[in-house]
Amino acid sequence: MAPRSFWKGYLKLSLVTCPVAMLPATSENEKVRFHTLNAKTGNRVVSRYVDAVSGKPVNEDDEVKGYPRGGNDYVLLEDDELESIALESARTIDINVFVPAESIGWLWYDTPHYLVPNDKVGEEAFSVIRQAMAATGTVGISRVVLYRRERAVMLEPRDRGIVLWTLRYGDEVRNEVDYFGQIGKETVDAGLMNLVTKLIEDRTQSWSPEMAHDPVQDKLLDIIAAKKKGRKKPAKAKVAAAEKPSNVVNIMDALKRSIEAEAKGSKK
Repeated sequence: MAPRSFWKGYLKLSLVTCPVAMLPATSENEKVRFHTLNAKTGNRVVSRYVDAVSGKPVNEDDEVKGYPRGGNDYVLLEDDELESIALESARTIDINVFVPAESIGWLWYDTPHYLVPNDKVGEEAFSVIRQAMAATGTVGISRVVLYRRERAVMLEPRDRGIVLWTLRYGDEVRNEVDYFGQIGKETVDAGLMNLVTKLIEDRTQSWSPEMAHDPVQDKLLDIIAAKKKGRKKPAKAKVAAAEKPSNVVNIMDALKRSIEAEAKGSKK
């Protein structure tokens, strides 16, 4: 069963408007989650805001946002001041610019959502916008309020729908030059390149969600199931010590041995 939409509003391009609904494209509902308990009583522990100096609980009405400017000095911001800078319409995704789809690096992608038409009347307008983006190889850029904060978003045509990605803020994405700029520009040996290419080709498979499987989740569920039945927790598996690599490595020999091992493995 498809999840229920958590956001409903309008998709707008110039004078074309259609009602849409947004649904989460990912889910962590199946993940094992724990509550923190008091080991002496078995009761759940509740989190509360307390005054850092007095140690006394703070009432919700007394909570206020503060920007630190040094020491214990803060600039206080009221709720109406924060609301005054929000978008005029929190329920309209107004596409004001398009960019080539390949021009946005994946580092900017934050959280994906599925965007779908919310009624049959607006389905044609939705489809035209989606197909036009696909035909021109572009994605739409807009802004919308999500999770109580204004976000820049990217609209990407996908199959019969649109994937809306929230984009990371400009100050969140670090410049790769600061990290990769110190790596030397060495010319790659053609023989080594051929061997590595062969190794990659031998290991290339079609993508499957199983490649991103979480084995820890399965082990946690096994432990929980055993405890439900009153069995003892399984003994901790011994981890084999990692073999220390030699300081001197002949890349050509290592690659040749790797390819030979791959060939032997494929014959089994």
